Amino acid sequence: MKNFKNLLLFLLIVGFIFTGCQDDDAEFGAIIAPSNIDVQVTYIDDGSETVAPGLGSGLVQFSASADNATAYHFVIQGQTKLQASGMVSHNFTSLGNNTYPVTVIAYGTGGSSSSMTVEVDVLALYEPPADLLEMLHGGTQKTWRIKAESKPHFGLGPVGGSIVGEWFSAEPNDKDGVGMYDDRYVFNADGTFTHLTGGDVFGRINLIDELGASGGSIDGADVLNLPFDDYTEQYTLTAPSDVETISLSGLGFIGYYTGGNHQYKIYSRNTTEMVLSTADGNNEFEWWFTLTTED
Repeated sequence: MKNFKNLLLFLLIVGFIFTGCQDDDAEFGAIIAPSNIDVQVTYIDDGSETVAPGLGSGLVQFSASADNATAYHFVIQGQTKLQASGMVSHNFTSLGNNTYPVTVIAYGTGGSSSSMTVEVDVLALYEPPADLLEMLHGGTQKTWRIKAESKPHFGLGPVGGSIVGEWFSAEPNDKDGVGMYDDRYVFNADGTFTHLTGGDVFGRINLIDELGASGGSIDGADVLNLPFDDYTEQYTLTAPSDVETISLSGLGFIGYYTGGNHQYKIYSRNTTEMVLSTADGNNEFEWWFTLTTED
């Protein structure tokens, strides 16, 4: 009888564990690795599509798709770019006609993944003018900040718009204390970009989640004072459609985190000031920033 009771207890425990495992499977679903990865490569020159290796802009757009994929990583020239949409653009700046490997990693459920590597031939002919380099880093390095004391210094408008802060332009010092005005942006002659965050940053709700940080506070569609340490990325200079553009690698950003392609068009510039704009990752707004050199 004692052995029977022990056996019964054992069967009840096994049944409980089995039921728990079934519940877990029901909650998390089957783990399915992505398959049938496809990568489309588009060369962009003067705002129009061209064939390989392009006409010299160095700008290439990649579009990935796969069965059962929920997100994609692109590894390009040592840079890792995460894009849920499967679409990303990259500026290749090594002069001449060069061949580059590009790896696409498709992620499925439960952390499963599959990858594919393609090679692309790219022609890059752009050399930044001397006055742009002098303005940006002066041959060594320069430190920049948001020009909080002026208007315009931060605003938004329609994607692709050409009017600074067309729909909204912040008043002087309007965003004091939210994690933007104490940031410093260091451009070095060796192509490195260092963002001194002052310990926290400012950005768009949901999009700023890409930084992988937690904390801060929410005010409408803004995330204020998100804790985030200093970091260093790379920058490149190009001029697609004759528009001077600063592209930051990784998750590098200026002013207010908007996601997107991390490319900042130079709307205007002089020796101590530049006005930049970038489209956000939702393709909802064009965001505008006025920067000045650190005194």
